[in-house]
Amino acid sequence: MSRVICAGHLNWDVTLRVDALPDPDGEVAVDSRRCGGGGSAANVANGLADLDVDSSLLGSVGDDEHGRTARAELADNGVDVSHVVTSEELETSTKYIVVEPSGEVMVLGCPGANEAFSADDLPDAALDGADHLHMTSQRPETATRLAERAAEHGVPVSFDPGRRIDDRGYGPAITSVDYLFLNDREAALALDAFDLTEQTLVLKHGPEGAEIRDGERREAHPGYPIDVVDTTGAGDAFAAGFLAARVEGADDQRALAVANACGALASKAPGARTSLTWDDVRAFLGE
Repeated sequence: MSRVICAGHLNWDVTLRVDALPDPDGEVAVDSRRCGGGGSAANVANGLADLDVDSSLLGSVGDDEHGRTARAELADNGVDVSHVVTSEELETSTKYIVVEPSGEVMVLGCPGANEAFSADDLPDAALDGADHLHMTSQRPETATRLAERAAEHGVPVSFDPGRRIDDRGYGPAITSVDYLFLNDREAALALDAFDLTEQTLVLKHGPEGAEIRDGERREAHPGYPIDVVDTTGAGDAFAAGFLAARVEGADDQRALAVANACGALASKAPGARTSLTWDDVRAFLGE
């Protein structure tokens, strides 16, 4: 059984590197183009597998070459993809990720099959054997029901709702999970809109590190100065590092250190996925 179940998007990513983002009605040349599997839930599951944590993915793809390839990439890396649903009607979702030299990104998404799964596609047996459920962006009703089912099985839940936190009606899901992963923009919106006194907040401050807020308790880690290449997937690598450390029994400070290291390693390499190993993490931490 997988120790961590990840639920959310599995996409096909097309990453385009440019000298600068275009102005309105402008045009820029593409310096390089690379393709591969992406999607936040898939990226976290892949990072967990890199860090020797048994992981599985609940998500969905289309019955097409991109979907088969994205699914096979995960399986080849050790992720359990038996709960990935294949849609006969919708094509695999494609995300076009435009990256400028500073490492900042712009994302263009094509609608597709990445939310064709439901909470009922995860069997009870999978939750019975899990240590944790981690959710990323998905249909609000799916996230809410998954959180309810996990609670029924005594499985703690984390949620990283992503950049669309302010327009997807995530309130019931956000207020029913144990851990909430948020960047600075998302935290400003969530703290203003919801009562989060029952949630442990894992706040990502980019180059300024990260912190945990749990009631009155605060735990912070300053992060690491690096030369950024591409921030795509850095938040997913951060989540994978945090969850991997926690399921292995690390305290909050250690989990934040590992998470920041994984996010930094991801930011130093192009693409949404960076191979994470404990040897690389420990070397980055100077251990």
